Amino acid sequence: MDTTKTILIVDDHTLFRNGLKLLLQHYIPDSVIIESSNGEEALLRVTNKMPDIILMDINMPVMNGVESTRKIIEMNPEACIIALTMHGDESYYYQMIDAGAKGFLLKNSKPDDVIDAIKQVCQGKHYFSEEIMYSVIKNLNKSDTEVPDIQLTSRETEVLKMICAGLSNQEIGDKLFISKRTVDNHRASLLEKTQSKNTAQLVMYAIKTGVIEL
Repeated sequence: MDTTKTILIVDDHTLFRNGLKLLLQHYIPDSVIIESSNGEEALLRVTNKMPDIILMDINMPVMNGVESTRKIIEMNPEACIIALTMHGDESYYYQMIDAGAKGFLLKNSKPDDVIDAIKQVCQGKHYFSEEIMYSVIKNLNKSDTEVPDIQLTSRETEVLKMICAGLSNQEIGDKLFISKRTVDNHRASLLEKTQSKNTAQLVMYAIKTGVIEL
């Protein structure tokens, strides 16, 4: 991973920010770490220059992580935002996914998981810590949310499974012996058919409908 990354930590607890900053400086020594104590401050930070990665707390005063994430994504749909969560934040997961977060980390995650999440998201992929994924699945199984009744082609199903496995469009194309542009078209079709706004929502759809099993 290119170590010259600008990373914005958004959290209202100074002690947590300091600890995370030390961790990042140790594992990504050439990174530039900037901080904000709430979502409103984060918006001011990103106005002039978008950081490579934003580590966003969910529950904060002034402006919470969901609203801040939504506004940042409106400014730059490609913004790489990883939600920082605690047990008990489950009700916000779907709001953060809908807002455009590309990853989820528990605040007590191991250093290796934090670095892996940053690496995956920087590569254009999504990241869910194992604990969060199981929590999402548990809540999905309890949910009464209607799933669109649609028919996917066999090729679309193949592509969806590979998207869920974290493969990029180029990697999918290489495996299926088709062009990246063709994969782009399949992804666009999947987003439209499943009424999903982003890859994370596609993954939720795949879990809910049994396309993939975890």
